[in-house]
Amino acid sequence: MTRRRFQTFDDPSHRKGPERAAALRAALREAGLDGFVVPRADEHQSEYVPANAERLAWLTGFTGSAGTAIVLGDRAALFVDGRYTLQAPDQVETGTFAVVPVAATTPEAWLAGALNPGAVLGYDPWLHTPDGVARLERAAAKAGASLRPVAENPVDAAWAGRPKPPAGPVAAHPIELAGEAATDKLARIRAALAEAGSDALVISDPHNLAWAFNLRGGDIGHTPLALGYAILPRDGRPRLYLTSPALTPEARAALEPLADLAPRAAFAEGLGAQARGRIRLDAATGATALKDLVGAAGGVADVGPDPITAMKAVKNAAEIAGTRAAHRRDGVAVTRFLAWLDAAAAGGGLGEIAAVEALEDFRAAGGLLRDVSFPTISGSGPNGAIVHYRVTRATDRVVRDGELFLIDSGAQYADGTTDITRTVAVGAPSPEMRDRFTRVLKGHLAIGRAVFPEGTTGAQIDALARVPLWQAGLDFDHGTGHGVGAFLSVHEGPQRIAKTGTVALKAGMILSNEPGYYKANAYGIRTENLVLVEPRTIPGGERPMLGFETLTLAPYDRRLIETALLDAGEIAWLDAYHARLRDVLGPELDPETRAWLERATRPLG
Repeated sequence: MTRRRFQTFDDPSHRKGPERAAALRAALREAGLDGFVVPRADEHQSEYVPANAERLAWLTGFTGSAGTAIVLGDRAALFVDGRYTLQAPDQVETGTFAVVPVAATTPEAWLAGALNPGAVLGYDPWLHTPDGVARLERAAAKAGASLRPVAENPVDAAWAGRPKPPAGPVAAHPIELAGEAATDKLARIRAALAEAGSDALVISDPHNLAWAFNLRGGDIGHTPLALGYAILPRDGRPRLYLTSPALTPEARAALEPLADLAPRAAFAEGLGAQARGRIRLDAATGATALKDLVGAAGGVADVGPDPITAMKAVKNAAEIAGTRAAHRRDGVAVTRFLAWLDAAAAGGGLGEIAAVEALEDFRAAGGLLRDVSFPTISGSGPNGAIVHYRVTRATDRVVRDGELFLIDSGAQYADGTTDITRTVAVGAPSPEMRDRFTRVLKGHLAIGRAVFPEGTTGAQIDALARVPLWQAGLDFDHGTGHGVGAFLSVHEGPQRIAKTGTVALKAGMILSNEPGYYKANAYGIRTENLVLVEPRTIPGGERPMLGFETLTLAPYDRRLIETALLDAGEIAWLDAYHARLRDVLGPELDPETRAWLERATRPLG
């Protein structure tokens, strides 16, 4: 029996820009609108959205995880960040949609100059937060135009064959993995509401819903989420709005003592009935439609952070133990893959898709793989320079001698979520490749070895990863690290290591450590481990300190390391890490792979 794979390689972009933009414009004229904003979003501002919410991809062909299109009568633009400045022009009909880097021009700045006086710009209030709508309103006012919410999204009217909403299974997450009973979590959340002076919380983030009620779902790929809502009063019984037929008997039995259960379709009406007093709405994921519903019912919309987000970010002992176990299991699979890759690439003819499928097979062989945590980035040569490259059958490229191969991948296991990137040399790397790889590695080690006082933010340590590149006049255009969940999203807030990372890092948080370097049309380099924030004791120190435990277990490619660029401390750390791999992974490997690992992790010093 053939095993179900978690990834497909068909090109989802469709490149239908002209005719689909024309269909949308026709729908706009019928609705009395002069333009419309199409974000890459669903009702929960999710990173991975269900097929029926892929409006931006349907309209433009762009399949990245973040972006916004604006369609006016005489022009249209797609706004993307630095991760997608190479990908977007390859997927989009640029004669129809101008690709605009947000670092150069924001959507609001573009609108201020593109809207005609008196024009009416439409938006779907379920796909924008109140803050986002306020920015659009200011831009429209600056142009002498106005902003109007729509009851029905005109993209949906133009989208023939739009998929149906998902209704994946909803299961209980066992206490031995969750580490804390849902009743205790709900008590903590209520205490936070009381402290904030809120009468109730609308849980609009499906990740927070899953964490608070110890449930996991199957509504979207790569993240085990049930797309729904909850209304949690400070005093009283919560109400959960889920796709009811999707609840397993075990999940229903676990949830019924905690909350009233209602169909997801009844949420808007239910919020209107329960919106009394001061209602906390999540600023990050709560749609402006929620604010409108609360106001219409006579309540006060208290827009701010959902307290669950910060609670979820700090992992408890059970979640940390599960994450460590998941990384040991994943390390075995990735090491087996890297050994296989060495032989397969050297033989010639290895394609990017074949590498993705092989890695998934090695993970599945462990017997506990639930899904990949995101579509694997498998980039050879110039494709590796596309930060969020996704291989398709049309772009599949053979790995050639003298090139670099970048593979960024992750797994979802019931006990933890993984994310790892390794860059490997195929044949002999050039001196420039070795120099760039080692500079990225030095930045990666600077983060992994960092010790910092409590209260330090991700922005304060982000520069550590960039200094070796800055010294050569180089940099990279993405954050150095993102938060990671415990059998939840591979990209989790609020913690991050980035220029915009304003949240203080706390013991128990898990983040990625992934600096990179990308030479357009030539190669890409990224090195990524997941790290756990932990307390550190400094002899003679005067302040509480923190550091990182490296969770990821897989070798770095020694062939790309220019040891002359490393100092003694960096070499010692690498040698100790590779010795740890031999001790932890070696007993779990077959003799051939174990021998490969011994060769791949020979001491540098």
